[in-house]
Amino acid sequence: MAERGNTHHGSSLEAYTVLYRLPGPWCTAYVDAGTGTVDTLEAGDVRPVNARAQLEAQGASSADIIAMEHALKPAVGVPSPVSRFVLVRRGQIEVNEVLPGPLLMPERLAFGPVPDLLPLVKHRPEELSYIVAEVSREHGEIRRYRAGTGGPGSVQEVEGSSLHVHKFHGGGWSQLRFQHHTEDVWRRNADEVAGEIDRVARSSGARLIVLAGDIRARGLVKENLSEASMALVSEVDSHTHTAGADSADLEDEVKARVSEVWAAEQQAVMDRLAVQEGQANPGAVHGIRAAVDSLQQAQVEVLILDDAALSEQSLLALDAEPWIAAAREETLAAGLLGEAPAPAALLRAAALTDARVLLVPASVLPEGVDVAALLRWPSGPQLPAS
Repeated sequence: MAERGNTHHGSSLEAYTVLYRLPGPWCTAYVDAGTGTVDTLEAGDVRPVNARAQLEAQGASSADIIAMEHALKPAVGVPSPVSRFVLVRRGQIEVNEVLPGPLLMPERLAFGPVPDLLPLVKHRPEELSYIVAEVSREHGEIRRYRAGTGGPGSVQEVEGSSLHVHKFHGGGWSQLRFQHHTEDVWRRNADEVAGEIDRVARSSGARLIVLAGDIRARGLVKENLSEASMALVSEVDSHTHTAGADSADLEDEVKARVSEVWAAEQQAVMDRLAVQEGQANPGAVHGIRAAVDSLQQAQVEVLILDDAALSEQSLLALDAEPWIAAAREETLAAGLLGEAPAPAALLRAAALTDARVLLVPASVLPEGVDVAALLRWPSGPQLPAS
């Protein structure tokens, strides 16, 4: 997906737009998927039964309920805590994802006109792609990750020459000659590894490159990286390929660096939002009404919302542009699918208009504001909120 300028912030829902265009109704489940201890093993067994009762009460079809019961089995072999997100439509399981980590919001089983992807966005707040490169003097391992999806998406191994990699401890001319040759081998290996890091970074749109491994090899690799890659490098003094090294230390360091990138990008969004306040033709809007108006015009670049504050409100979901409305008279030529919880309807409209989404806690937005948006083009002077 082409980025607009350098705005990487927020979750991209692009992968799910195809689901949002499918006719419903939909059953959405977000539950704890742990197998439990011996004492709570029955929790996994009763979950499908509870799901049946709840979805029947909401009017779901028997085909949907059977599919949901089938999907809600405990995630055997996955370490707890773990949660599960399921979407069912017309008796088919459209999405069934095991999400590492505890529940990030209350469990939910819902039947409605549109799929509610809020739990998925909570677990994957950002489509942040990053690289972890572990280098030695003769070898490089380049792992590409997408934040929030668990293990690496791909692993590239670069095997350089190991001939004369270790310095020759003789003496005289022969030692010098070996030493120069060894340095040349290291440099060639580092150049190969750097070239592969550049290639993976370009193709994946990585926004962070964590460089770990042998200190001398790291220095040589850095010298050979492109300018674009160099700007993304964060070095970690960890070498898990040496005896006695702990890979958990590297994982912790990587998590910390990813969090820093996230925090900086989120801060950049909030700074942009703050700068727009009080402008004559602001490039941002505040409040649910203004956000819906901007989404109807596909004007929103980044939608910023406090989903907890909006959870009791609902909006109208439409089957065609403008996709969302606050009142029936705003549906234009589109058909009305029905009422949906405000966060679910806003996420859907954002996805269908190629906007990104940033979920924030209440304390981040100005007081009394539950939703705001950065715009692709400025609006006219803001009218006082009615």
